[in-house]
Amino acid sequence: MRIEAKLGFWLGGLALLVLTLWLLADVLMPFAAALAMAYLLNPVAGRMQRAGLSRLGATLLILIVFVLLSGLLTVLLAPALGHQIASFIDALPGIAARLRDLVSEQGEGLFSRYVAPLAHRFGIEVDTSASRLQGSVGDLTGEASKYAVGVLKGLWSGGRALIGILALIVITPVVAFYILLDWDKMVVKVDSWVPLDQRETVRDLARQIDAALSGFLRGQSLVCLFLAAWYGIGLSLIGLNYGLLIGVSSGALSFIPYVGSLTCLVVSVGVALVQGWPDLTLLFFVLAVIVTGQFLEGNILTPKLVGESIGLHPVWLMLALLAFGSLFGFTGLLLAIPISAAVGVLLRFGLRNYLASPLYLGRGAGNAGAGGDAP
Repeated sequence: MRIEAKLGFWLGGLALLVLTLWLLADVLMPFAAALAMAYLLNPVAGRMQRAGLSRLGATLLILIVFVLLSGLLTVLLAPALGHQIASFIDALPGIAARLRDLVSEQGEGLFSRYVAPLAHRFGIEVDTSASRLQGSVGDLTGEASKYAVGVLKGLWSGGRALIGILALIVITPVVAFYILLDWDKMVVKVDSWVPLDQRETVRDLARQIDAALSGFLRGQSLVCLFLAAWYGIGLSLIGLNYGLLIGVSSGALSFIPYVGSLTCLVVSVGVALVQGWPDLTLLFFVLAVIVTGQFLEGNILTPKLVGESIGLHPVWLMLALLAFGSLFGFTGLLLAIPISAAVGVLLRFGLRNYLASPLYLGRGAGNAGAGGDAP
């Protein structure tokens, strides 16, 4: 088959896959979650099989324990989180107004003393009046609120959020059970479809994708669980309002590099200032909890659990999550990491082949190499 025909075949398949995801994004959500769950739990099932359990027994035991733990966490956390979510939504306008007042009251003196002289040296005139500062903070708060609403609408585009959640809870464990039970058979079946002369190359690429994906998914999931517990418990113990909600949300957002920690810092500092002002003790405690969590994550957890050679650059990961989330909603977020890992491996494979090809080396280099190999 000519290279043009191969390229057309794969591009057509990619276009068909994108169209399918776009059309069935809401329907595919529980199936994508089930596939991710089965992928994460498959190594555990393999260890149980090696210990003497049948595949059916290992699958049943794993999913029963997983569902029980998930249900227990939901029962324990859902009432508290639900109450804090409702309270936080009601209190958010007041928190934003109080922050605006604090900035206008305290910021005018700081701006006049430090910012205005520095700006004047560069020939910039800065309006440091209280009304100007208050208006700027109000505009910033309004834009941030619009952005947050836009992100939420993008994630849940298409409506039927409640039906999607119910489908996720009911369908996902059932589908995950069957996928986990037949995982080895599916791998063997897909492997048998690969052309014989390309089988070793495809297997090598699959191993690289699996290494990148498993290293990130399993490791980062544990990091997110730790940060959710650390921030949620720590902020609650020091008495910060909505501490559990802020901590758990920040831990979940930590799946996107830097987003979770930045969210926790901004929201918790804002709440601490409003709650404790003029006493800054609570603010210092909040900063201690966040800085300690970041130190543990960056120096102990991430190097040990995630590693450095997973092949997923943070910028590439953030781009994939934002792009897939915008195009395909929550289903896109579930599929963004595996697809970006696979694309990254394929791009590196293509680049290696390009750098070794006559197209890069030149016709003379290719002919010389061919002539050198001839008897």
